[in-house]
Amino acid sequence: MKAAILYSSLTGNTRLAGELIAGNLTQEGWGVTTVCPINDLEMRGIQEADMVIVGTWVHGLFVVGQAPWNLGAIANLPPMRGKLSAAFCTFALNPGKSLDKLDKALTGLGTENIGGLALHRAKLEEHAEEFAARLVANTPVRA
Repeated sequence: MKAAILYSSLTGNTRLAGELIAGNLTQEGWGVTTVCPINDLEMRGIQEADMVIVGTWVHGLFVVGQAPWNLGAIANLPPMRGKLSAAFCTFALNPGKSLDKLDKALTGLGTENIGGLALHRAKLEEHAEEFAARLVANTPVRA
């Protein structure tokens, strides 16, 4: 399985999470075609990937109004029909329904979404490892 990891990061936490996920997937025998910001896509890496993993940070007012940052740009990524997708978000207090919104945006691009995980910024290493393990365990075998 080959994955492309796309992220939107403000403070560096989401970028770091993407890099940690890439490292964990590589340890599991996956190929990682790119780890790049959403605003500077590496199209070749996306084209070569079987799965696109998209991550962003959660913004909002403490425990109300949480939403994934840059959702408009994510929803306007190039169509990715025939690819699997998964989402992650980094948060400080409460991710709210951010993953649901990311999943909907990825499905709108034509991907087969297999879920995601909210990663607490204070537990990035632990949560990135858990996310990668879930992806490996839950990714359907494709012919």
